[in-house]
Amino acid sequence: MSYSPSSKKTVKELEEISSATRKLILETLVEAKSGHPGGSLSAVELLVALYYDVMRHDPKNPKWPDRDRFILSKGHAAPLLYSILAEQGYFPLEELKTLRKINSMLQGHPDTKKTPGVEMCAGSEGVGLSFAIGEALAARIDKKDYRVYVMMGDGEMQEGQIWEAAMCASKYGLDTITAIVDRNGIQQDGLTEQIMPIEPLNSKWKAFNWNVIEVDGYDFEQILGAFNTAKQVRNRPTVIIAHTTKGKGVEFMEWAPEYHGKVPDKETVNKIIREMK
Repeated sequence: MSYSPSSKKTVKELEEISSATRKLILETLVEAKSGHPGGSLSAVELLVALYYDVMRHDPKNPKWPDRDRFILSKGHAAPLLYSILAEQGYFPLEELKTLRKINSMLQGHPDTKKTPGVEMCAGSEGVGLSFAIGEALAARIDKKDYRVYVMMGDGEMQEGQIWEAAMCASKYGLDTITAIVDRNGIQQDGLTEQIMPIEPLNSKWKAFNWNVIEVDGYDFEQILGAFNTAKQVRNRPTVIIAHTTKGKGVEFMEWAPEYHGKVPDKETVNKIIREMK
């Protein structure tokens, strides 16, 4: 059985969906009055590509055993994941207004026990890739053909657990894993290369025997091409290093570390939304 939530989209349609998703993220955050805009806005196109074109999944049956898995390791980007899940029909759009509120199904970081479509409780950096390995090994044991996608922040690359997991995935030849690094250059307190340099990132992943692809994180042809290439690789996992911009789409947020976890006031956000394409 193969399921797609809709027919394949054109690049123009994917771009329009991405623009609408950015607006939804901002509306959700301003309602909550807290959250993480920078890293949510940076990775929109990557998740739009996955959920609207690449992955096999069913919003009406979130626990479908044959679904592809998406794991958000950079859990602070929950507003992005929630917006995509709501748009896809995993839960009503109205629920987005409850983000971070008491008893909400939408916690500040994803919680698989509360939110349909969430595969892993996230928050502690560096865990997602290890979780993805468990999912991929389970698929092998159960003779399932689902794929596992895991998105990590570039600040996570400073975590030792990432590289232990990278060794493990390579050892077992887990070619059903595609990791995505949201390489926006900024972590919570500043630029990654000032806090703890991670370059040369491409060479590091290659040294761990991963297939490495670098893309412009806003070019759908590159993004979709990378995901398609990853599906053809055998006997080793793939990592896509996506070059992005923190706070993408909001000029004063772009490359501004303070907007990792700072939400502008409602009047400012409404003005931004009116001016966005």
